[in-house]
Amino acid sequence: MAKALVFIDNPGGALKKSSRELLTIARSLGESAVAFNGELHDGVAAAIAAHGATAVYRPSAADLDDYLVAPKAAYLAAAVAASGADTVLLENSSDGKEIAARLGVKLNAGVITDVVGVDADGTAHKSVLAGAYTTTAKARTAVAVLTVKPNSVDVAETPAAGTPETIIVEVPADATATAARITARNERPASGRPELTEARVVVAGGRGVDGDFGPVEELADALGGAVGASRAATDAGWIGHDFQVGQTGKTVSPQLYISVGISGAIQQKAGMQTSKVIVAINKDAESPVFEIADFGIIGDLFKVVPQATEEIKKRKG
Repeated sequence: MAKALVFIDNPGGALKKSSRELLTIARSLGESAVAFNGELHDGVAAAIAAHGATAVYRPSAADLDDYLVAPKAAYLAAAVAASGADTVLLENSSDGKEIAARLGVKLNAGVITDVVGVDADGTAHKSVLAGAYTTTAKARTAVAVLTVKPNSVDVAETPAAGTPETIIVEVPADATATAARITARNERPASGRPELTEARVVVAGGRGVDGDFGPVEELADALGGAVGASRAATDAGWIGHDFQVGQTGKTVSPQLYISVGISGAIQQKAGMQTSKVIVAINKDAESPVFEIADFGIIGDLFKVVPQATEEIKKRKG
């Protein structure tokens, strides 16, 4: 029977939606297990069990977070050997892709990134060419390593027959010998908004906001969504690069994506065109974003967005 191993890294007190998506995919492939790094809170353990994992592998070392990703890749390779997994699933983040690459080298495994879906036989559907096409790929190696974009599958719980077994995996003694150590961290202030890559609603601003993200933020807050931005807006210094959506930024796939003052160049489309519903607001009727928008509003964003925000607040009471 096929076995899939999901890597979950420091989820905090609650299991992220992207991790629950990975667990859903793993269960569809056969028996599923988790390679877990960080403090295992009761709520997270319960969520893992609710998604059908039969075992939770934990590292013998407690200091993996004191380094960059190399020791985590070494631990994950040991967890693959201990579990006998033939498929490894990770988030499609920058860390996830680097860990996947290192794991591929260690295990001589095929690595497929930017995955947006996985069939029961392990065939991966992959977004390519700036999101313009979706291709299918399947690793021919004994172990396949897949990094999956968030919001790619519907989460479904399939509880296991019993409580997952906890298994400690020995981290290779030399895993940290040449690894880069993290010397300091700066906490990013909490905004109270959902994580951009996991949000069900994203409101993104571009060059058209002319430095004023106030209307974008107010609309996002009224909808309970996250704020995003185009590269032009982040390069101009109007908002941090953590908010960038696009080919060189983050990929989002929310239920609702509202594009505000963004032209919709191919680089921007690559990061958001799999959104379920796309609404575009732009005063340029020839803007490329209207080609992929489900609903388009041609008008001044500084008039349209505040009106929309006010109406949403009124309807919410």
